[in-house]
Amino acid sequence: MAVDMTAPAGRRILFTASTWSHLANFHRPYLRALADRGYLVDGACGGAPAELSELARAIPLPLEKKMTSPKNLAAAAQLRRLLASGEYDLVSCHTALAAFFTRLAVEGLPKSRRPRVVCIAHGYLFDRNTSAAKTALLAGAEKFTAPVTDLVLTMNRWDFAYASTHRLGRRVANIPGMGVDFSSLDRADPRAGLALREELGFGPERFLLVYGAEFSRRKSQEVLLRALALLPQRAVLLLPGQGELLPRCQALARELGVADRVVFPGHVNMAPWYAAANAVVPSSRSEGLPFNLMEAMHCGLPAVASDVKGHQDLICHGKSGLLYPYGDAAACARQIQTLMDDPRLAQDLGRAGRQAIEPFRLDTVLPQVMEEYDRLLAAAAVAV
Repeated sequence: MAVDMTAPAGRRILFTASTWSHLANFHRPYLRALADRGYLVDGACGGAPAELSELARAIPLPLEKKMTSPKNLAAAAQLRRLLASGEYDLVSCHTALAAFFTRLAVEGLPKSRRPRVVCIAHGYLFDRNTSAAKTALLAGAEKFTAPVTDLVLTMNRWDFAYASTHRLGRRVANIPGMGVDFSSLDRADPRAGLALREELGFGPERFLLVYGAEFSRRKSQEVLLRALALLPQRAVLLLPGQGELLPRCQALARELGVADRVVFPGHVNMAPWYAAANAVVPSSRSEGLPFNLMEAMHCGLPAVASDVKGHQDLICHGKSGLLYPYGDAAACARQIQTLMDDPRLAQDLGRAGRQAIEPFRLDTVLPQVMEEYDRLLAAAAVAV
């Protein structure tokens, strides 16, 4: 019998993540799409609940970033009690920490009470270059919870191959990220970039490099600061964002003698910063499928990026951007210098990059992801 996916009669779905900002930044279109179909969508995340109008209920969890924190076991126990009610047809897990403890909670339920579980991997925090100890911990968590994972959705080729080879779910599929809504960038005032340059005191002769990201070990802004020290004076580095390592990066800029060529504006609307820049320079240790790089490429910026998973899925070296070995500041500087010396190449790479990320638009990706949700929800309905 065909399942009517448009009339689910008040059935309930749970989204979990380590932070509310993750749901707000990456999943609102999906929360909205499921709610529009009549599903009651709850969210359970660490920290104080955020104002997300798409959610029927916002449930705070005592999650902490450290995997071994006792509070995370308390969060798993809270989730187990919540799921034991049997009212959820589907649980959608996001971020490695929350996904592990959510599925740990499902493991503790009788099989007859377990909801369908989808784990969306926004980039495994390990790869072939990760230490054996860290891989054992992070990959071990994925393998341990694989038996209760009905579907794993990955976002890059390396993660897909790993999840498939190690059978991290009953089914594994690769999706082009969660999709990026470029409409706000398209509506941005084209004069905003010039105005920002004037405000910052940088004339048209200066070559502005931008990377907006959390200041963390994984994002590796220190590599960019060391690369900047090897570049001519006309190169300027724009580093929007907040994070634990911001003070350390500010101190390093002073130590390297480049503080007058680095801007740390904090959390900002990125549109004017993309418009002001000449290139985007993501330096991350690893990625899932980075929104910030896709946004910059959509704006026509040529990319000089670390050669890691996620970046490799968006950039073909020499055709739609330039790649360099992760952590190699000298190689990073050489690739940036290539763009500085060849404006035609920079323009061509920017144009090709913009075309390369067309398949990652939200209006293209959302139907693909919703089809995966539909398949699991249909299976849950048949099982009732």
